[in-house]
Amino acid sequence: MESPAQSVAYPELAATVDQILDECGEDIALLSIKLDGLPIPVRDDLLVSDLLNAYQVFYYFFKDSPGDLPMERLILSPASALLEGLLVDKIEFLELIFAIVDHRPVIVVSDGEHAIATFLGKDAYKDGLMYIESIL
Repeated sequence: MESPAQSVAYPELAATVDQILDECGEDIALLSIKLDGLPIPVRDDLLVSDLLNAYQVFYYFFKDSPGDLPMERLILSPASALLEGLLVDKIEFLELIFAIVDHRPVIVVSDGEHAIATFLGKDAYKDGLMYIESIL
């Protein structure tokens, strides 16, 4: 996927994240609330930047945790990797991939080579899990 042009200056994004993280500490739910209160261009740029990790963005969109191992995988990945898509979890022979496309969350269920199903929006993670459950 092509990286979209950043609309907000990096120093402004960095200052915004520093302030929010100082206020929130480790409280992921509070971070989500603070992100929601940002101007849309700032939030959109932060959600695909190296200033947040992929788990923070996952929680922002889905208000859910994918479990310990997938959470660690997302924590160790920058949010910018979501422009390409990140493996969240493997369930049996299927992969659950999280991406950001046009500022929206996308969950792709894949067999490892091809996308089998794609889900968009705030329920995408739940819908992807339900889909996998329905075919296993």
